[in-house]
Amino acid sequence: MKDRSVVFSPEAGTDLAELYDWIADAASPKVAIGYLERVEAFCKRLSIGSERGHLRSDIRPGLRIIGFERRLTIAFTVGTDRVTILRIFAGGRNWEHLI
Repeated sequence: MKDRSVVFSPEAGTDLAELYDWIADAASPKVAIGYLERVEAFCKRLSIGSERGHLRSDIRPGLRIIGFERRLTIAFTVGTDRVTILRIFAGGRNWEHLI
């Protein structure tokens, strides 16, 4: 297995910030930080065995999606040396047209 770096697109960063705001308002900042730490750790583990999830080249060449804790959909691509997290969508959101 190849070890790749994992990078977050600006859009994925915005998705994380919006997710933080929503959770912090609904629960607390402490809960939001804990959840985002788990999301980011999960994404960073895509550095090994990167070609996981479902390949969705029908939407965008090389696009892969994977679920996180049955609540998020993470869209990413795998390159030679890196994994790019493109977007992070909350459950139930129609993400296909946003990619």
